[in-house]
Amino acid sequence: MVLGLSLVIIVLFVLLGAFAPNQLADTASLIFAFSIRNFGWFFLLSTFGFLVFSFFLAFSKYGRIKLGEDDDEPEYSTLSWFAMLFSAGMGIGLVFWGVAEPLSHYLVPPEGVPGSSIDSARIAMRYSFFHWGLHPWAVYSTVSLALAYFQFRKGKKGLISAVFSPILGDLTEGVIGKIIDTLAIIATAFGVATSLRLGAMQINGGLNHLLGISVGPTVQVIIIAVVTVLFLLSATTGLDKGIRILSNTNLMVAVLLMLFVLVVGPTSFILDTLTVTVGSYLQNLVYMSLRLTPFTQNTWVGTWTLFYWAWWIAWAPFVGTFIARVSKGRTIKEFVLGVLLVPSLFGFVWFSVFGGTGLHLELFEHVPVAAAAKQDVTSALFLTLDQLPLGVWVAAIATLLITIFFVTSADSATFVLGMLSTQGNPNPSNKVKIIWGILQSAIAVVLLLSGGLSGLQTASIVTAVPFALIIIGMCVSLLVSLREDARALKAKDVKRMKKLDALLREYPET
Repeated sequence: MVLGLSLVIIVLFVLLGAFAPNQLADTASLIFAFSIRNFGWFFLLSTFGFLVFSFFLAFSKYGRIKLGEDDDEPEYSTLSWFAMLFSAGMGIGLVFWGVAEPLSHYLVPPEGVPGSSIDSARIAMRYSFFHWGLHPWAVYSTVSLALAYFQFRKGKKGLISAVFSPILGDLTEGVIGKIIDTLAIIATAFGVATSLRLGAMQINGGLNHLLGISVGPTVQVIIIAVVTVLFLLSATTGLDKGIRILSNTNLMVAVLLMLFVLVVGPTSFILDTLTVTVGSYLQNLVYMSLRLTPFTQNTWVGTWTLFYWAWWIAWAPFVGTFIARVSKGRTIKEFVLGVLLVPSLFGFVWFSVFGGTGLHLELFEHVPVAAAAKQDVTSALFLTLDQLPLGVWVAAIATLLITIFFVTSADSATFVLGMLSTQGNPNPSNKVKIIWGILQSAIAVVLLLSGGLSGLQTASIVTAVPFALIIIGMCVSLLVSLREDARALKAKDVKRMKKLDALLREYPET
């Protein structure tokens, strides 16, 4: 039922986007604008709440509970685990926006700050940290923690609906559960289809910079076709081979590229930028988390922060399901701190290196990187790398990195769609994964050619409003079950202490 209903809705949206792209875009934009205007406060409060909730669980009495049986050990090494959750979570986005977002905020900063100024450069870095730091990973952490806990410790299916069993009981097997799982599949399929375009655009930009290949839909369709073959090959080899190996490769190439730019770029400026921006970010964390502009009706927060929060929430079913799948055997504290802190810190360093280099070129070397980013977002990274030694070779490595990130994101999504559409099967068949891989690429190609992809992207983000409510319900359900688990562990500890005390009384000489 879930698979059939999801496919029907997806096909209807694709047909609408193919034959009436303007109407889809206009309708989706109206609905999205309505949700941002009327529920912006809800996005801010809920996302900040997920961050507080995650830290609370990590440092509470529940932190020692394992995502699995008490004697389970992690399936994957810590390095492979970080690499997989990072590649699935936002790897390609960091490469795409690493230079472009700080430069965009530099030109058009939040209310009260003059554009193209020293102050706008400072706040540009701070808001880049904010949009890609703790908050998005808190959304992912909340969803993936609940899924991993119920799947590996409670023996439930790897479905979002299964998380609600403590508060909904058998209703999770009925219509309510089907609606939740259908919404998760639709949000994942649409989100991945639009991200395929993002990756294709950035690869196209790299090929244009390196080889002079024209930028346009035809080239991007060819790129999507080639990448589809690659990620299907990876997805069909399973988690332990294709996805894990590619994720480790991703991380290694990303670190090497980042270290190269750090060393040959404005090193002192980058390190100073990282230090001062981390301090500013932490100092203003609560203020930025709850910042709206009701008195001036300024649209910057809605255009950037609320858009990002809606985007992360809409992506949570996909990323959360995948992170949960690879996290068996870790304690709640280890899981939360790993998912929250390590990717966030990596993102801070990444933006400092690439965004800091772009701003240094703009401010002190008078290279018009910001204007280039405003005209074509995909050119900002390559124009920045072009100013460095071995610029052509570094741009080629960056293009390769984008391609690998593209493949790992798509094959992770294919794996997740296979799980969600087969009753939470942790190892969906290759047939199911191939079907979903071809379908999501076909969606991207059809809507790319028709011009309906931007409308679909907006439509997918609209699902953030109901899904934020679902995540809040997941938090409640998780707390209910954790309290029962904590009582059981306490009883077990008491029993163990009584047994130890009896042994000491029986053998006092020991």
